[in-house]
Amino acid sequence: MNSILPAARPLRLMSAGKRDVRTQFGALCWRMRNGKLQVALVTTRRTRRWIVPKGWPIEGATPAMAAATEAFEEAGVEGAVSEQCLGIFTYTKEMDGDDLPCVVAVFPIKVKKVHKVWPEKAERTRRWATPKKAARLVQEPELQQMLARFDPKMLLT
Repeated sequence: MNSILPAARPLRLMSAGKRDVRTQFGALCWRMRNGKLQVALVTTRRTRRWIVPKGWPIEGATPAMAAATEAFEEAGVEGAVSEQCLGIFTYTKEMDGDDLPCVVAVFPIKVKKVHKVWPEKAERTRRWATPKKAARLVQEPELQQMLARFDPKMLLT
């Protein structure tokens, strides 16, 4: 079985001072529409760049369950979440002038329901795209590779 994980690249995990790397959980939300595979992207609140729904760990929830919560809150989608981690990507979260290095573990969600109204609808835009188009829209190199290589047939059942 081929791996979806991108090739490793050096990560800068520390900045000017001692900083812990923060962990987040993301959702690669996918569906079939007219025989074509689509994935959901959302814009970030501040910079409006395209990203997959992601967020902080939730007490009492598995990483996949936390990813599913973020998918609903940020993208307004619900579905069958897999505990299979597709891979990780890194980015720097800018928070009030302080940069936090983050590692995001991504879990696939087969979308069953798309809401017209959801908690962060006023703050974000949702967009459906083919995985290859989505890969061109996001900025994070590991996420680009993960999206471009995504094939739901490779998911464990």
